[in-house]
Order: sequence, then structure tokens, then C-alpha cells
Amino acid sequence: MKKMALFILALSFCFSASQAKESVAGKSEASARQQLPYAVDQSVESFSQTVHGGIMHITAKSAGDTQQIKRIQQYLRKTAEEFKKGDFSSTERFHGPDMPGLAQMKAAKPDDIRYEYKALSNGGQIHFSTEYPQLLNAIHAWIDAQIAEHGNTVLPGHEGHHASPAE
Repeated sequence: MKKMALFILALSFCFSASQAKESVAGKSEASARQQLPYAVDQSVESFSQTVHGGIMHITAKSAGDTQQIKRIQQYLRKTAEEFKKGDFSSTERFHGPDMPGLAQMKAAKPDDIRYEYKALSNGGQIHFSTEYPQLLNAIHAWIDAQIAEHGNTVLPGHEGHHASPAE
């Protein structure tokens, strides 16, 4: 009987700890989302791997929402500049320091990974590329983690066109 009581106590402790962790994670994600300059519910994020790295797209759901598009473009331009400097604090605010691939991306020397921002008519993108296999694996792990956390909407006209060696 004593063993059963200890088992139930341990089980309830684990359940409580799990709920607390989920609650904190949910609050921190909601807080981080509030810090974004664009409206998350009015945008679409998409991530895709390429042979040399990957692409992160953020687009406005409405092509006529010029303010939203401008905010997305400013955010992605700033994020690409931060990544070029080895500053991944924006990613860490959302996902924590243990996100797959992040430590390797942070440790990369300048120019080992290229982060190229490009404005799109309805938003923007960051193209990640490298020639180093270990960093390519890190980028792919980071993109997989992004997809796992955010989902991955297929953007019309973007299916598979980044898969060629020329990208």
C-alpha cells in the first residue's frame, strides 16, 4: 500500500511539472509573438531545405496589406543582419538555446553560413547557405525544428523550386 501511495505521489508530481512546463512555454511563446512587428495571424511562415541550406519565407495572407508586408520585410531584413553577426537571440527568445542546429550555427565563423534577405511582393525570405557539410546538417536540423514548432504551409509557386544545385 505504501508503494502504491508513493507511485501515485510521484505520478502526480510528474504530471504537475509537465503542466507547469507547458504553461511557461506557452506564456513565453505568446510573449515572444507579441514582440514581433507583424501580425502572426495575418501571415504565413514556411521553411524548406535546399541542397546548400534552406529558405525561410514569411508572407502576408493578404497581398493588399502593404503595412503587414512592410513589417514582415523589416523583420526579415533585421533578422538576416543579426544572423550574419552571429546574433541568434531572436530565435532563442522563441525556441530557447537548445534548439537543434542552433549551437553550430552560432559557432560558425563569419561567412561560413550566408544569410541572404530578399524582399518578395507579399513578404520576404531569408536564404541560408553553406559549403560545409556539418553546417549544412545544422541548418537542416534548425529548419526541421522550425517546421516541428510552427508547421509548414506550402506557398504557391515555391514547391520544390529550391531543390536544384543552383537554388
